[in-house]
Amino acid sequence: MHPILSLRHYSHEVLSHSHEHAQLVFGLAGELQFDVDGQGSRVLRHHLAVVPAEARHTCGSPRGSQCLVLDLPANDWLERQLGHHASDIQRLLDRPNALQLDPSQGQLLNWLASSPINDPIIAGQGAALLLGSLACSRQQREPAGLPLAALDHYIDQHAAHPLQVADLARLAGLSVARLHARFQAETGRTPMEHIRQRRLQLAEQLLRGSDLAVGEIAARVGYSSQSAFTAALSRHLGMTPRQLRRTR
Repeated sequence: MHPILSLRHYSHEVLSHSHEHAQLVFGLAGELQFDVDGQGSRVLRHHLAVVPAEARHTCGSPRGSQCLVLDLPANDWLERQLGHHASDIQRLLDRPNALQLDPSQGQLLNWLASSPINDPIIAGQGAALLLGSLACSRQQREPAGLPLAALDHYIDQHAAHPLQVADLARLAGLSVARLHARFQAETGRTPMEHIRQRRLQLAEQLLRGSDLAVGEIAARVGYSSQSAFTAALSRHLGMTPRQLRRTR
């Protein structure tokens, strides 16, 4: 089991590996050249590289560098230590990233680097303080919720084609798992349920506002057959396409 915090010195020797846990690499001195899943960055003093769990990462420092490395414990450590801040840190850990610390975070990093982090109490509480500070910064920078307007626009533009949750996740800047959790928390629906509902809302608009054939509308909103479309619309609105048109 890795200690949660450790001081590490890097040299010209290039290291390349992956591990099951997420990792944060904080720069203390020198420059560490970093690549995570093909995304390159430089870890300088008071900079941070995010390594998601299972991500392949490569690093080396031709002139030498020193970093403080935070290896995230498994299980429910984040929830137990950070409470309501845990979800913000989990979002941070979902994808590779490179950040610069603010002055107060830099001071905290320096203090931890000079502290006896081999003591598990100091290391655990120090890591929680550092992560809590990062979570507060993210709350100040990030919008409160999902970019639903942008996601809906994307669905509308691509309604006739197969849509995957991964498409929306890329647009939202989240992993598929994190997008699923955010959708459930913010809308009460899964992403696929949201896609289906948006398609049927678009179909309703076309049925009410155009004279397109029902089969054409079905194709425009991603249904391969008119019968499947009719069944889905009936479940959604309690009316068939023809019944809906008679209410115009």
